[in-house]
Amino acid sequence: MTVGFKERRKGMGLRACKPCDARCCRYFALPIEKPQTAGDFDDVRWYLMHRRVSVFVEDGDWYVQVDNRCKNLLPDNRCAIYEDRPRICRGYKTESCEYYGGDYAHELLLKSVEELDGYARKYLRERRLRARKRRLRRRAKLATGTNRNR
Repeated sequence: MTVGFKERRKGMGLRACKPCDARCCRYFALPIEKPQTAGDFDDVRWYLMHRRVSVFVEDGDWYVQVDNRCKNLLPDNRCAIYEDRPRICRGYKTESCEYYGGDYAHELLLKSVEELDGYARKYLRERRLRARKRRLRRRAKLATGTNRNR
């Protein structure tokens, strides 16, 4: 039986980090509310007007990502404060590491205002159509219910 890379990597500890390019130390992402209205999308638009910022959706959750290298990252991609690194950094495991796991398959990745505007127009149009259909169905039910009572 051939042993896969994932199995070989287990138990390697810091050795697994040696070839790493420190992707997890070059950005941070924070959750944001899913935009629902034109005003919400305008708020997200503001994020995207900044350099090195993108917005993505993963497992239905929305995030703003800021591409900004950690100031404790050494030139050889090691951490200058490894023994005293923050809890978030300690939570990263090689099993879910971006270096070994490859690129993320985001449900949605928005890197520019233009991409957001296109998505927002489509989303808001579809939302208005769904709301209109619901109103028409309610009216039809009321009309049918009114006719039955006569």
